[in-house]
Amino acid sequence: MPIHAVTVVAFDRISAFHLSVPCVVFGDAHPGVPRFDFRVCACEDGPLTTTAGFGVAVRHGLEAVDEADTVIVPSWRDPGERPPQRLLDALVAAHRRGARVVGLCLGAYVLAEAGLLDGRKASTHWAYAQDLARRYPKVLVDPDVLYIDDGNILTSAGTAAGIDCCLYLLRQEFGAEIANTVARRLVIPPHRQGGQVQFIAQPLPNTARDSRLASLLDWVRANLHHPHTLDSLAEKSLMSRRTFTRHFRQLTGSTLGEWLVSERLAFTQRLLETTDQPVETIAALAGFGSPVSLRHHFRKSIGVSPSAWRQTFNGD
Repeated sequence: MPIHAVTVVAFDRISAFHLSVPCVVFGDAHPGVPRFDFRVCACEDGPLTTTAGFGVAVRHGLEAVDEADTVIVPSWRDPGERPPQRLLDALVAAHRRGARVVGLCLGAYVLAEAGLLDGRKASTHWAYAQDLARRYPKVLVDPDVLYIDDGNILTSAGTAAGIDCCLYLLRQEFGAEIANTVARRLVIPPHRQGGQVQFIAQPLPNTARDSRLASLLDWVRANLHHPHTLDSLAEKSLMSRRTFTRHFRQLTGSTLGEWLVSERLAFTQRLLETTDQPVETIAALAGFGSPVSLRHHFRKSIGVSPSAWRQTFNGD
């Protein structure tokens, strides 16, 4: 299987955080995760500096875009400044040959200026959404989502939403297990609710190892088929219902019901991607009780049916 090539576009006065987001997901080595052919390229001549005051030594020029399967523009230094024409031309050429083109945060302005977002849905940092829509009226700006995938062109909301977008790309390439492994390693918080309708990778909740509930939550994840209730788990943890509820929310940031649905959905996604089990069997294994309940929660949270998810991510 050919190694997927990812190229990130750097520029002078780039935000160090925005540059680091795709680097840590695709460029760093994560145990058990396949490596990418990862490169950072400069879109302009001369030394590059960051907004934090230090320089960045970049070995590749825009020719790296010509060889990439995925091209990521991690931000842009000034929405009012037109990006270099040669960068715009390189992005258009990459998209025409079938590469995935991504604009994180203010990187959406670069894609919009290249004309790649005309007639497409797109997102950017909430503080710039109205400006993006005003300056590029052909772009269908949605400020209420973490990221949007529209025809092999992706854009994300601001700052940390770039991580959500990159994890989604990782899920598309290698599946849920790999994306969740990286999410755990990066200490990503539980799945963020944002009203978004696009597919969002659901990283497994980050469980503190010294918590009284740590072993209990691990046991629940391994036994999702049981009909867990607040009373049964409070009793198993030797806590009162009220104390258990307080500790659970402090640890997970959600109610037991919300957490269970999230865990069961994540388990369902993995089974849909990695097995041929029918939906009826998966519903029982995940603890939904019935295929009707599974389909209801899956469509409500993910936005598609279980069969559509399997077809998209498993190729069945």
